[in-house]
Amino acid sequence: MRQLFRRVMRLAWIAVSGPGMWGGLAVYGVVLALQFLGVWISVRLIAWNKAFYDALEQMDAAGALHQIGVFGLWIAASAAAFLAGDWLRKRLLMRWRANLTRRALDLWVSGRAYWYLRPGMSPGAIDNPDQRVAEDCRLFVNRLLIESLDLITNVVALVSYVTLLWALSSFPLQLWGVGIPRYMVWAAFLYVALSSVVTHLLGRPLKSAIFTQEKREADFRHALIQLRENANAIAVAGGEPAETRRLNRLFAAVRGNWNLLIRRELVLGLFARPYFQTVLRIPTFLALPAYFAGTVTLGGLMQLASAFSNVTTTLSWFIFSYRDLAEFVAVSERLDGLFRTAAAPPLQQVPQRIARLPSDDGSLRLQGLHLHTPEGRITAPGGLHVLPQQPRLLPEGIAASASYPEPPETYGPDRITDALRQSGLGALSQEARVEDLSGGERQRLALARVFLARPGWVVLDEATSALDPETEALVLRNLREALPDAAILCVSHRRPDALGPFRTLEIG
Repeated sequence: MRQLFRRVMRLAWIAVSGPGMWGGLAVYGVVLALQFLGVWISVRLIAWNKAFYDALEQMDAAGALHQIGVFGLWIAASAAAFLAGDWLRKRLLMRWRANLTRRALDLWVSGRAYWYLRPGMSPGAIDNPDQRVAEDCRLFVNRLLIESLDLITNVVALVSYVTLLWALSSFPLQLWGVGIPRYMVWAAFLYVALSSVVTHLLGRPLKSAIFTQEKREADFRHALIQLRENANAIAVAGGEPAETRRLNRLFAAVRGNWNLLIRRELVLGLFARPYFQTVLRIPTFLALPAYFAGTVTLGGLMQLASAFSNVTTTLSWFIFSYRDLAEFVAVSERLDGLFRTAAAPPLQQVPQRIARLPSDDGSLRLQGLHLHTPEGRITAPGGLHVLPQQPRLLPEGIAASASYPEPPETYGPDRITDALRQSGLGALSQEARVEDLSGGERQRLALARVFLARPGWVVLDEATSALDPETEALVLRNLREALPDAAILCVSHRRPDALGPFRTLEIG
């Protein structure tokens, strides 16, 4: 429990302490005040019960009509407080979610944890980080706001309702010759305490089932994304049967855990649902002895029942919110795992000593070399541009992909057009869809970045492998002319003759 509390507080602090912290806390205070107003209105409605039912018992039509008008005013005030609080809470949810998401993206993307923690590359790989950033941040903040506001409000409400019930139930209950003073108060606490224990015992397995369901759903969704991203390769290879088998297997896992989850929810519901339906009737049954003894009027009976119901309903927050709390715990566990692992990505085991051996041909060979700065990052000199075989292109369009990682505004449309011409894409419309480009066009679009950035060092890692020899020669010739003083390291299966004089290192 202590570990859970610390985990939630860590994540809550990240969400709250971002930009506009004091403004967010002020909004939280206003929402809390509106919920306190709702508690005060409910206390007034308990008193209204006595006045209304006493008027009915006395056949006082005018008094009953007056109380109906009073009831309408109280309900209008209650609805206004609820709607205002709900609107402010949702605004605050997005603000705190933005803070939490910003921190998650900073760790995952800016800190390059997405690279260090890839599946198969690190023992601390994170499954489905997209879900943890996009979905779990939202769920955590939503549950944090709802459960924390409800907890604080229910504590205040409980004090108010118990004080009122204590004052109303001044009569004792005679049981086997023994008088139990203010028995309505003790009955409320005993009733809910026993019910809470039963709820926890029946619902304890829910957390792991919810955690697993989120993972299985994310795995299935990720497989569908992979299908879309690799559509051409799958179609050419005729891989539809294999992809179908894989998707069916992943969905079967979703379905299997779903069946387990609903079975556990059913077990909990066998107790929670009858409890929910009877919690508003039990108070009336318990107050009947006082009514039949003439201790209270009909209005007093309804007032007692209403006060008791409010006490038991408030105490039953744990029972009614058990599934939501289980989801809150599961989400916080997944999200905290992302933050902790991304903040300190585990490094691969490296040798503790460096072995230096003489070379037969005078060449320098490096094997198993890992360079780490104290911050855990590999650094490179300024002005270095690396182009891989499969470049990263953006769905935002041609200009955004050509200027990546800078925004298009950094260079302007004229320079981007000129860079596209130099990379052999002069006829390509900037309105074209990146998704429709061929492999060669995608590589040439990435090469346009070099013409824009004009770095001092360029590393071409199979960056022209999809080009025919004539196009490759044209682009490389333009590259050498545009960057005559740049050092170009070209990893290729073909000799880059268009680059001019070069030195060759043959590997393998």
